[in-house]
Amino acid sequence: MRARKFIASLVLSATLALSTLPAAAFADDALGDVDSPRTPTTSTSAAATSADAEGSASGESASDAEATADGVEVSREGSAALKDGASFAIGDFSRAQKGSNRAIDGTYYGYSYLVGQEESAFVQVIAADKYVVAYVPAAAAAKLGIDVQSLSDQAQLKSYFLALDDGQAMGSAKLSEYDTWYFTSETTFDKDGVRFMFDQVINGNVYASVIGVDGSDLTDSENSLYMKPSFGDFGKLTSPDAVSIEKAPEGLAAVGEFLSNLDWSPLWVSLRTTGIAIVFIVILGLLAAYFCLNLSPRMKSIFDAIFTIPMVLPPTVCGFILLFVCGSNTAFGQFWIDIGFPLIFSPVACVIAAVVVAFPLMYRNALGAFEGLDRNMLDAARTLGWSNAKIFRKLMLPLSWSSIAAGMVLAFARALGEFGATLFMAGNYIGITRTIPIAIYFEWMNGNDSTAWFWTLIIIVFSLIVIVFINLWSNHTTKYRKREQK
Repeated sequence: MRARKFIASLVLSATLALSTLPAAAFADDALGDVDSPRTPTTSTSAAATSADAEGSASGESASDAEATADGVEVSREGSAALKDGASFAIGDFSRAQKGSNRAIDGTYYGYSYLVGQEESAFVQVIAADKYVVAYVPAAAAAKLGIDVQSLSDQAQLKSYFLALDDGQAMGSAKLSEYDTWYFTSETTFDKDGVRFMFDQVINGNVYASVIGVDGSDLTDSENSLYMKPSFGDFGKLTSPDAVSIEKAPEGLAAVGEFLSNLDWSPLWVSLRTTGIAIVFIVILGLLAAYFCLNLSPRMKSIFDAIFTIPMVLPPTVCGFILLFVCGSNTAFGQFWIDIGFPLIFSPVACVIAAVVVAFPLMYRNALGAFEGLDRNMLDAARTLGWSNAKIFRKLMLPLSWSSIAAGMVLAFARALGEFGATLFMAGNYIGITRTIPIAIYFEWMNGNDSTAWFWTLIIIVFSLIVIVFINLWSNHTTKYRKREQK
């Protein structure tokens, strides 16, 4: 009792100590990854007023232009925006969620975003911690009659980028979360010791970068000017006539177009993989259960742990082990590679991963069913001259069929939903190894939320079918046994 009270007091003390630590202590540890987008801190009106008074080295001030995405038409692919009556439009829009902090040809230019290969054509927007800096190339602005200092033109630019960015944010920070904007036509813009450089042509490519005025790395957490850019947006200034906005279909027409343009290969790959895998899973699961049935308790516990461990290990661990064993690192994997039948990054790899992770479900169900059989009945069959194979086929399988069927269905569902081990061992090759779970992940990562949700719905439907089947089968088996008892 004293020991329990002592442990409880230690847990309570640790909890209180952690709750009193300043939040900044945890925030500092999370700032080391320059590739992780950071949620912006929305500026207050007082902060914007202060920024207006302070200005910058380029003579610019925080923009007071109010803008919304209302009335802006965005193209179906999300790369162009146009508004009725506007004197200019935006095309070739792209969002860079991550930049590069590496030196280029031995020279460090700062944390850089690749804009493209066309100079003085793109509006370049970089989202910092608390504000946004928008560069409007002077030549393109003059050609379209845009005044960077005009509040109406600033509002129009903001409305375009708010609408375009909202469609490609993919759950990350959005431009609409920032209140303070700075507009400039200079390729260099300084703010509080931070230098934004735009239209930087390096080896034929155009970059936008962020660096300290003193040339230091701002993403270094030990830098007193520490600042981590969140993302970059880039759009080409063009005339309204050069942009064609095709409206997306609605209702049933939108559904029909979505289904007609959908890549159905993940469904066929998943069904093919699971269909082949379930055959091996059933055979190996039954053999393993029968093998463990007559072992001594000590040996049975050892083999049971070996057969069950894939169900306990994280799928990524299983995938890593399989990748190592079946790859060129071992004689086993190299042998299959030499004969032209590699086991990794191929449809075979999908099957192997599914078999390994789903096998324990079949094995455990079959073993439990076999252990529940009447041993006297099996011994009586032996006295009649039945062989072990005949007893297994004529008695054990029929009497255990309900549990075996439940194990088959559960193993099928587990193999169908396998992600981690499959991605590790088979990769993501469209039409070859991309299963439904892998398609969900990469479609979401690419911003195709509708496709990701569609495949998610398919998996949910399959899972519901599995659950309903098991429940109906269990009810049928229970009723049958009750009738037999009567």
